[in-house]
Amino acid sequence: MESKEAIILAGGLGTRLREIVQDVPKCMAPVAGHPFLKHVVRYLLSRGIQKFIFSLGYKHEMIEEFLKAEFPTLSYQCAVESESLGTGGAIKLACKRATESNVIVVNGDTLFKANIEQALTFHKSAKSECTLLLKPMKRFDRYGTVELDTNYVVTNFKEKRFLEAGDINAGIYILNVEAFLDKELPEKFSFEKDYLEQFYVHRKIFGIIQDEYFIDIGIPDDYQRAQRELKQIPLRLENLDESWTLFLDRDGVINHEKENSYIFNWDEFEFYPGVIEAMSLLSKRFNAIIVVSNQRGIGRGLMSEEDLLDIQSRMKLTIEEGGGRIDKIYYCTSADSTNFYRKPNPGMALQAARDFPFIDLSKSIMVGNKVSDMQFGRNAGTYTIYLKTTHPEQPLPHSDIDLSFDSLIDFAKAL
Repeated sequence: MESKEAIILAGGLGTRLREIVQDVPKCMAPVAGHPFLKHVVRYLLSRGIQKFIFSLGYKHEMIEEFLKAEFPTLSYQCAVESESLGTGGAIKLACKRATESNVIVVNGDTLFKANIEQALTFHKSAKSECTLLLKPMKRFDRYGTVELDTNYVVTNFKEKRFLEAGDINAGIYILNVEAFLDKELPEKFSFEKDYLEQFYVHRKIFGIIQDEYFIDIGIPDDYQRAQRELKQIPLRLENLDESWTLFLDRDGVINHEKENSYIFNWDEFEFYPGVIEAMSLLSKRFNAIIVVSNQRGIGRGLMSEEDLLDIQSRMKLTIEEGGGRIDKIYYCTSADSTNFYRKPNPGMALQAARDFPFIDLSKSIMVGNKVSDMQFGRNAGTYTIYLKTTHPEQPLPHSDIDLSFDSLIDFAKAL
């Protein structure tokens, strides 16, 4: 299966935000407790983007340090401009590093919560050279509009003016890399003016309209609006109903963890006190209970997959005998920290959502005993609960932790 790859344009100066945010690239402006770029990356991760290319320019060192600190397991590379190349030149430079035939291009100062899977499917079926994602808006004068025919082919670009309603370019493109690089385009150019508006008449350039959440932090008013709208909504246990899904880490949550080692066989597996009762209580409250576990010991050759499956089978049976259940267990054996299915990357949660179409990750909770578990939850778009079983010294509050409990049974009894 083709991996999804994204180019994030993150070289903007943020001139119009200088009165509020100074001396940082626009995408690094703090929004709801995080650099705005973090919101963009996490949304793309939650939509299954596995590989990233960051197109950098102004103060690129700041963004590179941010990525190393905040996303050390992300599969990414950076394309750094030695001088400003314009949006087109920046995309062209980044496309030369692409490893997939089609890439998603997004602006680092815009968040459009698009259905990327749907758009990518359309792009491929239409054999499109470039597909624009469009956002319908009402009563606006800040953006130009894009017009389509009945086959979703772009027929016109219109300049900024006041309109009662129209479809704007939301700043996300799906681009056929080979077709784009085949153009005789200069090193410096505008993607919008010199590519889209010049080639749409002659090339297969399409648009797809999606009425999803959109914010562009380019002006102070919208920057302030983003502070409110992107703030994490508190998790209130009293609001949970039977439609919610529970994700659980294994070691350190269900059973005692071996520090700096692995549980190699069932004889070494020891349930925490109260876990069997907890699983019975949780099974009555959640629509699905999913275990997600990194098992690098297999990838390192320290244990066999057969040993792991035996442990999982016996654990599941013991929980069922106690009146609880586990609906599915996902595990990642890779020793590569950038593997998309290894926590904190969200691959296992997204696979669960594909396998169980009723799972809504925005109505899900990830329970774990490490900050990396909490990051997994955030990267997948879930709420998070931290258990103090192995690291009670963890400072709280923490931006990636919604609630904390001493143990799984304490959480279960709080419901």
